[in-house]
Amino acid sequence: MRINADIMAELKQAGENASDVLRVALTRLRGRIALVSSFGAESAVMLALAAEIDPAVPVLFLETGQHFPETLAYRQELARVLGLRDVRDLHPAPQQIERRDPEGQLWAFDPDACCALRKVEPLDEAMIPFDAWITGRKRTQAATRQGLPVVEDAPGGKIKINPLISWTPRELDAEMTRRNLPRHPLTLRGYPSIGCAPCTRPVAEGEDPRQGRWAGQSKTECGIHVRKAS
Repeated sequence: MRINADIMAELKQAGENASDVLRVALTRLRGRIALVSSFGAESAVMLALAAEIDPAVPVLFLETGQHFPETLAYRQELARVLGLRDVRDLHPAPQQIERRDPEGQLWAFDPDACCALRKVEPLDEAMIPFDAWITGRKRTQAATRQGLPVVEDAPGGKIKINPLISWTPRELDAEMTRRNLPRHPLTLRGYPSIGCAPCTRPVAEGEDPRQGRWAGQSKTECGIHVRKAS
């Protein structure tokens, strides 16, 4: 474990209070922590809370080359509105794209391999200098996320911090309204969870918010959150 016991104790003491968790993480781990954001349907609240504490926190955005144009525009708008100073677009390695997905169709026949190429590998590379990262996952997003802790082990002795795990969609919506935060334009078209364009569809009323991701397949996660800690 790279994070010392005093910091871990402070994070534990913060409980599930998102602002307190973020304040400990972003002050005690400054220079050693990054925030990973999809700039998706629920991303604005986390980014706003983080920007209030440290607008210079590195924010890592996986620019897969397969995003909706609306997501790319929203990434620019949120960064500007919130005053985020260090948003980093992580691209897949061009030589790997040429070798493994030259036609851009890997998603259609091997989505796990596509996510590995466009998300997992670029994030692994970008995380090398950091000891911790912040995610925006919530327990209400999917059955696979119901047992999430605030702090969890990650590969390489790192930790992941999930400040918003206990927030409900209603609370997130109310906070976005209270703060007058810009909303992802696709949320108005039935997309409560937004990933890459080829693998995301609108969700019907009553469906799990993440059922629009990799619809018709057993896949439920892109891969950056399913690997075991080493």
